[in-house]
Order: sequence, then C-alpha cells, then structure tokens
Amino acid sequence: MATRTARGILLAALVCYLGITFLNILSLSLDAYDLTRAVVCLMLVFLLQLVHSAPGISKARIRTKMLTLAAQGLLSYLPLIWFGVFWGSMAGFFAGSLLLVLPPAVGWTLYGLTALSMIIPGVLDGRGAIDTVYLAQTTALTGLVVYGLSRLTSLVDQLHKARTDLARLAVSNEQLRFSRDLHDLLGYSLSAVSLKNELIRRLIPTNPHRACEEVDEVLVISRQALADVRRVASGYREMSLSSELTSAESVLTAADVSVTVDTQDDIERLGLTTSTVLATVLREGVTNLLRHSKASRCWISARIEGDVVRLAIANDGLVLGSHLRSPHSGSGLGNLERRLEDIGGRLIAQRLPDASDTDLFRLMAETPMREHEPTTRAQG
Repeated sequence: MATRTARGILLAALVCYLGITFLNILSLSLDAYDLTRAVVCLMLVFLLQLVHSAPGISKARIRTKMLTLAAQGLLSYLPLIWFGVFWGSMAGFFAGSLLLVLPPAVGWTLYGLTALSMIIPGVLDGRGAIDTVYLAQTTALTGLVVYGLSRLTSLVDQLHKARTDLARLAVSNEQLRFSRDLHDLLGYSLSAVSLKNELIRRLIPTNPHRACEEVDEVLVISRQALADVRRVASGYREMSLSSELTSAESVLTAADVSVTVDTQDDIERLGLTTSTVLATVLREGVTNLLRHSKASRCWISARIEGDVVRLAIANDGLVLGSHLRSPHSGSGLGNLERRLEDIGGRLIAQRLPDASDTDLFRLMAETPMREHEPTTRAQG
C-alpha cells in the first residue's frame, strides 16, 4: 500500500503540472494543428518522465539514459519556439530527470544551468525582470518536486523489498536451525541405533541373551530420538526472554520500524519454562509483524504485575477493513496459545482504535509466576 501511495502521489503531481501547462497553452487560442502538436509533445514528455522516475533507472545502460535524456531535452526546449514561456514548466521536468539519471556532481550542475536557461525565453518574450526570475524559479522548484517525489517512490520500493528480504531471511534462519538441530540431536542417536542393530544381528545366533540386552538399549535410544524429533519440530528450546527482547529490538530497528521496549529488571528472574514460552511468543509476534503487516511503530512491554507476567506486542500496521485472525485460525498463534495454556496462561490478539487511518494490533500473553521453577539461563 505504501508503494502504491507513493507512486500515486508522483503520478498526480506530474499530471497536475501537465494540466497547468495545457491550460496555459489553451489561453493562446491555437488552431487544431498546433493544439494537437502541443498535446502530443505533452504526452511524450510525460512518458519520458515516467521512464526517468522509475526505481530501476539507475541500473539502465548509459546509452539508453543518454538517449532518453536527449529526447526529453529536445521536447523541453524545441516547443518554446511555438508556445513561448507557456511551455516553460516542462523544463522543470527535464531538470528533475537530470538529477535522477546523472551522477550527483554532473546532475546538480546541469540542473542549475537548466533553471538559469529559462531566463532567455523570458527576455526574448519581452517579459519583465520579475516574470523572468519567476520563470527560472518555477523551473527549479518543479525539478526539485519531480526529483523528490521520484526518489521517495524509489526509497519506499526499496524499503518494501528490504522487509520482504528480512522475512525470507527469518524463514531461512529457521530452516538452518531445524537442519542444525536435526544433525546435532539425531546424528548420534541414529548412528548408535544402526551400530546396535548390526551387533544384535551378529549376536542372535551365538548369544541371544546379550542380544536381548542390546535390544533394550536400542529401545531407550529410539525413545530419546523420538523426543528429540518432537522438540525440533515444535522449535521449543530453552530461551531467555531478556535476550529475545534485545534481539527483537535490533531486528525491528534494522527493518526501519520505530520500536519502544518497556521492561523490568525482575524479568531476569523468570523461571526457565515461563521465559522460554514468552520468548517464543515474542519471536512469533515479531516475525508476523515483519511478514504480514505494514508497521512503522511497535511497542513491546514485558512486566511482572503481582503474580502475573504480561508480555504485550503492539504495532500500527493493521489497516482498517482488514480481517483480524483469531488465535485459533493459524498454526503460529494456535501453537502459542496451546503452549501458554500448558503453563496456565492465555493469549489475546485484539485490534485497538487509533487516531490515524490504521488500527493498532496487539498480541498479549499472560502467564502466572512459578515459584519453584529453575531460573532462566543467559543465552549467547
């Protein structure tokens, strides 16, 4: 939505400038031929400006950029012969294109020369000093507006791609974790099972009693391997909430999301199970924010209030009219709700009203404090 909005503003500004020029030309009372020629030139300038304002113009070949700039320069100055100073605002488009396409040193130099060049049509048309300076100033202003809006659109597009890349990176990191945990947890167990089976096969004909003992050991190893698989599949590992808060703040800041973290020193004394579950909620909430929202602000609060621990994650990325999924509808939030229920807690996902055109989305986890649970260890 942000990308479409930025492009829409750019198109609206370009169309408005073209409309002003067209209205100025209409005041000349031209015949049908000259009016058609003016409309064709305006459309060509508009199309060339769209090319120069596109986000990928910097990656185009030098020859292509020089040809399009030359064409726009010709369409900016040649019609001055037919329409005089009423065509002057089109030179502002050309000045903006120079800034967008050329290197900064060359672009800004030619931009200034383009603005100053509009003094000549004013002098040739017999305009006064004020009108002549006004023509040069409006050319410079138009160039800045075109350049600024085009760069804004490009930056918004880059930000959108960066956030998509961050989401993909999060998925890739989780896949790497899954692969690493499988290797670390199951490599030894499966190797041991294989070796034990080979030993049992050799012992059965000669020493059945020893073979039965080895079978019992294989059963123990197999049960442990099954438990390890379940741990890896659920992603449930010992984690520190305080460490995850620091990590979440760093990731959100890198994604250009303004984040505010409100926490207490008492969070450090949370039990191991409670800390791990809340850290998992925080990780899932931040991942969903990056992948599925258009947030620019995020608030994270982790506080102990009496005998209850509350973790809240709120962001402004929920657009009005969008569908708010319940915790029961998706596997991610559903898994979090089940984990919290296992330790006597609950998960709340809700929409909160905001003064802007978007609502706030808040994900809150509540769980009781556990008195006889081992405290969490610091995570590397």
